Amino acid sequence: MYIAAAILSVLLAVVTLGAGAPKALLKGDVPAMLQSHLGLSAGLVRFIGLAEIAAAVGLVVGLFWQPLGIAAALGFTVVMVGAVGFHAKAGDYADAKTRGNAMAPIILTVLSIATAVTLVLAM
Repeated sequence: MYIAAAILSVLLAVVTLGAGAPKALLKGDVPAMLQSHLGLSAGLVRFIGLAEIAAAVGLVVGLFWQPLGIAAALGFTVVMVGAVGFHAKAGDYADAKTRGNAMAPIILTVLSIATAVTLVLAM
């Protein structure tokens, strides 16, 4: 079970780091879209990016100390549930043009829960 936990942790860490870095730096299209379309402040976007980076670090360190990996996966789950809520509030799931981008938090929520579960089972 540890191999599955390690694969999921690394996969989620890479995706999380890739998603969090532009938000923390406020660079690129995603932070601008979050500010304009969802109405988030620059400070909140940066905070979300830093939380995602912290989750990525926690997932990697969690390969060696699993309680931290579990906490990081569950913390990232909370961030993604919040993202789903913001996308739902903005009506992104009803609009065919924005539905594709809004599905990422749902997929990442499932992936982070699966990572937490496998880390628990690998202990």
